[in-house]
Amino acid sequence: MKVAEAVGRALAASGVDRVFGVVGSGNFHVTNALVAAGARFVAARHEGGAATMADAYARTSGTVAVLSVHQGPGLTNAVTGIAEAAKSRTPLVVLAAEVTEPRSNFYVDQDALARAVGAVTARVTSAEDAVEVACAAVRRAVHERRTVLLNLPLHVQTLDVPDGALAQVVPPSARQPVEPSEADVTALAGLLGHARRPVFVAGRGARGPGARDALLDLAERHGALLATSAVARGLFHGSPWTLDVSGGFASPLAAELIRGADLIVGWGCALNMWTMRHGALIGPGATVVQVDDETAALGAHREVWLGVTGDVALTARLALDARGDRRQGYRTAEVREAIAARVRLRDVPYEDTGTRERIDPRTLSIALDDLLPAERVVGVDSGNFMGYPSAYLSVPDEHGFCFTQAFQSIGLGLATTIGAALARPDRLPVAALGDGGALMGAAELDTVRRLGLPMVVVVYNDDGYGAEVHHFGPDGHPLDTVTFPPTDIAAVARGYGFEAVTVRVPGDLKAVADWVAGPRSAPLLIDAKVVRDHGSWWLEEAFRGH
Repeated sequence: MKVAEAVGRALAASGVDRVFGVVGSGNFHVTNALVAAGARFVAARHEGGAATMADAYARTSGTVAVLSVHQGPGLTNAVTGIAEAAKSRTPLVVLAAEVTEPRSNFYVDQDALARAVGAVTARVTSAEDAVEVACAAVRRAVHERRTVLLNLPLHVQTLDVPDGALAQVVPPSARQPVEPSEADVTALAGLLGHARRPVFVAGRGARGPGARDALLDLAERHGALLATSAVARGLFHGSPWTLDVSGGFASPLAAELIRGADLIVGWGCALNMWTMRHGALIGPGATVVQVDDETAALGAHREVWLGVTGDVALTARLALDARGDRRQGYRTAEVREAIAARVRLRDVPYEDTGTRERIDPRTLSIALDDLLPAERVVGVDSGNFMGYPSAYLSVPDEHGFCFTQAFQSIGLGLATTIGAALARPDRLPVAALGDGGALMGAAELDTVRRLGLPMVVVVYNDDGYGAEVHHFGPDGHPLDTVTFPPTDIAAVARGYGFEAVTVRVPGDLKAVADWVAGPRSAPLLIDAKVVRDHGSWWLEEAFRGH
């Protein structure tokens, strides 16, 4: 058996069941070996799309995924997606062929490239170490929640591995939860026991097994209201005490109630400038606590009164076991009634600014929320538009929202939704994109159609890079570099085999209702011509914060 085959089989035996990529000569044999060993390969049209698909699949499924790329340009094409995964601490193995001869056209310093965007690296250097290095890459991705670049040099791929090299390969053990110290649990329980208006803000670290139920129980004991960061949106769906998302996407009522808290506990949440609106959601005199299983994360974005190093579910359970009477806290009848009536942005009155040519993005989003099945998985690209789908399209749980925004790159939204859709085939995938991101990632429309995904792609089309238009326009700067002639994105989608509709007024959405009714034999793209006179509320706030 050659090294290329052994590495592919070792990765599959380590639990990898999904591989994304673009195959070239350098990664041809190792990718085929993965497939032969039982992994499903998803061919993207661009390595950047493949990287984001793998990232989103790993986030949504809770398993490790593999990205397979050619040496040199295959890896450089994927770098933006790899950066997003690395910054988000997604367990991902990037399997890259490699040339080590500096005079080769394909040569780049692949280790340096990966480290520059926050990934860690490994390299197969011999036939004897090939299987162990591959298995170690998977273990590190799982146990350390890291994106790992596994370099596979061409001259090593053709060597013969020793007999029996694969005999002992097994999937890595689950990551062990970090137990908090008794003193920290006692301190946390004491703060909860004295809080009159506690608020829990849960982040990515609260998406793990058992965390939701533990936090719901602890919040009920102490009368805490519940919110999430954007990446954990949907975690508390169904609770009458949830405020939905904290931060720029929050409703006025949610912001008011978070700002009124006397105790804010971040559970696996960075409490960064987005989630806390540059600190504006922390009221005067509020005590801030952060729970995270990595000590380095505590206080990284803002000063905390208490930092607890521990697994979210385990820490919440231990705090629940600590002595303490059931308290009303923030859970009054008045607050409950207000949440029921006004916590959703769609329930906040607004002046519809739509015309006969362009639809208000709020009106569009509310209508789509009503039209599309509730069992959905939503992927969102970056840009001026992104607050509308993030705040107005409801999701059934934390596995219904995939938010690849750690690097704040546009163009990742379609690939994000493909990866999430493959992880949740039981749900309708909904990709929410701006026109800039949609055209940047348009090649993956082919992947949607080829995979037979019953996807809805919503393009909030304002014919420009809206974030820049609304940031620089009010000061009188020329905008020729960030505005574009109208593009018929619906026609582009039809060329890829989509059904497509152009939406300018609410009545145009009847075509969406017809598609939802069935048979959904092709994916649907909605080219929504949205009003562009004003910047989105969340972006204006973000720019003011800077």
